[in-house]
Amino acid sequence: MPHLLHLDSSARRSSFSRELTARFAAGWTGTRTYRDLAAEPVPVIGEAWTEICDALLANEITDPAHYADVVETPEQKKAWAIVEPLLAELLEADVVLIGAPMYNFSIPAALKAWIDQVTFPKMSLRTKKFVIAGARGGTYAEGTPRARFDHHERYLRDFIAGHYDVTDVRFVHAELTNALVDPRLAERDGERKASREAALKAL
Repeated sequence: MPHLLHLDSSARRSSFSRELTARFAAGWTGTRTYRDLAAEPVPVIGEAWTEICDALLANEITDPAHYADVVETPEQKKAWAIVEPLLAELLEADVVLIGAPMYNFSIPAALKAWIDQVTFPKMSLRTKKFVIAGARGGTYAEGTPRARFDHHERYLRDFIAGHYDVTDVRFVHAELTNALVDPRLAERDGERKASREAALKAL
């Protein structure tokens, strides 16, 4: 039975990205693991984590089943105790569903902290699929004036391909969400509604 890892990272308890991931998860017919990275933040990496990475490189270890072989010092064991359950969830998944709103042209710090904890040198997750449900206050689609400021989808697409060796990534965005609160975007609320409906339908 296929397994889904469902991650949310929005600081808002009621958010567009959470609505989108919930729609996808509602249609999932396999097993599921859920983690709210905003409600239960993952610690940022520390020096001991970097030592584990260096040891993996030095010993040419690329199989996650043997990552723990290089964990030696008390500090490294503490770091590994954080990594181990997060990594196990990722490795178990067939599909990784990530709710990722755009914050300041990029991703939330809570999501970046998780990425850092579960990413190691020369790591391949080639058999997995990723679904990214995004929400952006403006519109950053190709051809729009602000497209060049999109370090949100671009970062995640490049990271997942470059570090995880995964190209099967689907992005679905709700655009112009700030039309609800920004008077300057009020006239574009129809576009916001259409984008939300299209994203929900796609998921």
